[in-house]
Amino acid sequence: MTPSIPRISLTWLLLAQCLVIVPFWPHVPLWMVGLWLGCTLWRVQILRMRAAFPGLLLKVAMVVATAAGVFMSRGVLIGLDAAATLLVATFMLKVVEMRTLRDARVLIYLGFFCVVVAYLYDASLPWALYSVLPVTALLTAMIGLQQTRLVAQPLATLRLALAILAQALPLMLLFFVFFPRLEPLWSLPIPSNKAQTGLAESMTPGDVAELGRSAQLVMQVSFEGPMPSRQALYWRAFTLERFDGGRWSQSEMSRGLPVAAWQPNGPQVRYRIIQQPGDRWLYGLDVAHTDLPGVRQMADFRLTRVQPLDRPLLYNVTSSPQAIRDLQLSEAMRRQDLRLPATGDPRTRQWAQELKGRYPQPDALVQAVLQRFHDDDYHYTLRPPALGSDSIDSFLFNSRAGFCAHYAGAMTYLLRAAGIPARMVVGYQGGELNPAGRYLTVRQFDAHAWVEYWQPGRGWRSADPTAAVSPLRIDQGPEEALASDEEFLSDAPFSPLRLRHFSWANDLRLGWDNLNYGWQRWVLDYQSAQQLDFLNRWFKGLASTVLPVGLLVVLGALALVLLKPWRRAADSQLQLYQRFEALLARHGLARATGEGAQAYARRASRHFADQAGVIEAFSEAFIAQRYGGQPANLGQLRQQFKAVRASLDGVHRVAVRESS
Repeated sequence: MTPSIPRISLTWLLLAQCLVIVPFWPHVPLWMVGLWLGCTLWRVQILRMRAAFPGLLLKVAMVVATAAGVFMSRGVLIGLDAAATLLVATFMLKVVEMRTLRDARVLIYLGFFCVVVAYLYDASLPWALYSVLPVTALLTAMIGLQQTRLVAQPLATLRLALAILAQALPLMLLFFVFFPRLEPLWSLPIPSNKAQTGLAESMTPGDVAELGRSAQLVMQVSFEGPMPSRQALYWRAFTLERFDGGRWSQSEMSRGLPVAAWQPNGPQVRYRIIQQPGDRWLYGLDVAHTDLPGVRQMADFRLTRVQPLDRPLLYNVTSSPQAIRDLQLSEAMRRQDLRLPATGDPRTRQWAQELKGRYPQPDALVQAVLQRFHDDDYHYTLRPPALGSDSIDSFLFNSRAGFCAHYAGAMTYLLRAAGIPARMVVGYQGGELNPAGRYLTVRQFDAHAWVEYWQPGRGWRSADPTAAVSPLRIDQGPEEALASDEEFLSDAPFSPLRLRHFSWANDLRLGWDNLNYGWQRWVLDYQSAQQLDFLNRWFKGLASTVLPVGLLVVLGALALVLLKPWRRAADSQLQLYQRFEALLARHGLARATGEGAQAYARRASRHFADQAGVIEAFSEAFIAQRYGGQPANLGQLRQQFKAVRASLDGVHRVAVRESS
């Protein structure tokens, strides 16, 4: 008869299934909630003997219907997102047709695999802590399948599972630190059902204003030396050169041209960035350089990758803020950065010509524009009024209220109309300092746009009209720069950042952020380069030797844990029985393979009839202490073994004398 699944193990399995699939809810179709509830209720009714197991045709129909649902929801059945959805669906369906212990073990293994797959969607510290719950439930269910005395003791089963996890923890840490970090054999981006919030290569000023209402994390930055002042923290992403009268976008020329010539000048700044998943560009202070493989510096000094980021990325950057950039501007780049729409915004064009006549030098003209922004009635706001068809004229001369992209776009247009090559730079400005970890956190509301203009003999220069309009935006951040009637983070009503004016809540938030930052930096980004760097610091350049030695240590530790040689050495009771076996074998009666202690004793009693009493006494005492639950009494066993040996050796001596 096939052993049935114990009730306690089934209960833990249903609980484990619930815990496993919770993190998948944001990533799977909504109809799968109904599938899970239906399968769970069906299984409960089977347990109550009010429903039957599904037949073959019904099981085939359920699988086909589920696959069709995944196809209609995802559009494909091949791909990581569709495969993960099918895996979760299989995990749900298996519980209905599960009959035997083997089926239960298959379900448990599927559960462990689902826990690992969930890390592809979220590898944060909260998920890592949460994943202990489904792993514990699955391990408890596996213990419950063993049909031991714990089968009716759920709490005892749970304690044993926790003990096993605790024993595995030291070995896991050893493997993590010393096992060589291998690069993945493939990389599959994970599609998301939700649109990514962030910078785009084509945008209107209002698009940047929308980012000012989001608290989504962009990156975290730690500096090797002193941190630059907040006024110097301009994180370049890319430049926008094309303007069609309403929208700015990248030019194909900037994407295709190689890096422009630049000369390092002044002190350098070294720092490390952990960038969140997003597009293919990386961030850095001007002028940024990184040794990260697969990253190129382009003609507009941005850093770009071939593939977009599908997971957090850690990379080191060296910047030269005072570098001289592109002293010789090519004719193609000059035409690109002077191009304007054929018509439109006549008042701005006229003002540009007036400025050009009064200020022939680009630097002087730029300072005059910045002074105008500072002195006149211009305002910084996330809720600018709608602009007319001539958007630049409408902004500069009518509304005079906007976000950073309004000011940067208008100034870029104005400089081009005055004959000065200019472009708009998009990225982030500033960041929040975490005092505990000494790192900066940059979020979407730090999105910013500024201006670059080219001057003969000096190359590209930066100017920020927003700093002239609202110095508070640069010195303290966007929240302090907003008017009193504008709500900060209106798109994130439950963000902990809204509580940062309460010191105790802000301290808790910063402490939790610091924990997450440490998890990201020391766990998720502990790859081959970081491993070598860590081991070199601790073992003074001997990482290449430490890694193989460390691997041997880990494997040796694994062998010790699995084989437990110290238990064998300390098991005097078993050793004494092995001496008993050897004694009988020496007198012509070896123990047969698979023969139990009791059967062996009976056979020995028949073979050594005169010594049957002492043989049975030793064997019964050993069995009672070893398997019967009686307290161990090694002294008693030793005395009885000596009696067996003396009796058999006495017979042997008599036989020798008689033969001689």
